[in-house]
Amino acid sequence: MISDTSKILVNLPQGLRDPLLKAYQEIAANYIEHRWEPSELNGGKFCEVVFTIIDGTLKGAYAAKPSKPKDMVASCRAIEQISEDPHRVGDRSLRILIPRILQPLYEIRNNRGVGHVGGDVDPNFLDATAVYGMVSWTLAELVRIFHNVTTQEAQDSVDALIERQHPLIWEVGDVKRVLDASMKTPDQVLLLLHQKPTWVTDKDLADWVEYSSESMFRTRVLRSLHKKRLIEHDRNNLRSRISPIGVSEVETRILKSRIQG
Repeated sequence: MISDTSKILVNLPQGLRDPLLKAYQEIAANYIEHRWEPSELNGGKFCEVVFTIIDGTLKGAYAAKPSKPKDMVASCRAIEQISEDPHRVGDRSLRILIPRILQPLYEIRNNRGVGHVGGDVDPNFLDATAVYGMVSWTLAELVRIFHNVTTQEAQDSVDALIERQHPLIWEVGDVKRVLDASMKTPDQVLLLLHQKPTWVTDKDLADWVEYSSESMFRTRVLRSLHKKRLIEHDRNNLRSRISPIGVSEVETRILKSRIQG
């Protein structure tokens, strides 16, 4: 995994890297917050940036900023006709797999009721899930190719870009604080992991909830949450991430009780 997210795809021109990551983060944030229409609509922006990147990679020269192909489907099919290069890292993904992913992704944006008024399908969970899955895979594949890492490392790096917005969490530099001082420590841990659904070190979590002993924090808090399947605690690497059950617990109990209050 690329631990410093500021280094992800850093070798791409800033005019392409920044809009790529911004488009992905917007899609991810909208999806996890159940805003289906914006999640789908931004898939079109993502397609245009990715197309510009792979086109520049294959041609050996990047455009300064993304551009919209006149015909996305025809342009993607034209890329498939480029001769293979066995010495190019990720050659088949760049020429075949990614262009073939972009086509249905762009189709959902244009013709499934999310790109304009009058589409025959209303914005919905199913289409949004398809969009999120495709953009997540595509970005992870670009990370795998450009950083020469494993697929798991690439996906973990992409997951690290996702962050939910919580008014209950205050960030001061690298420190996060749950502003509700009355919240129990296990609930604070769940809320912190819910905000950033990727691996977080035991040390960071203990520091953020101001637990005096990291070893006791691990035993009394993290292991208990793990046994309840609210989190996955990786004892070998001393890190944790929230589970689907934990996400539901935060959204249906912890957050809902405070909104109602």
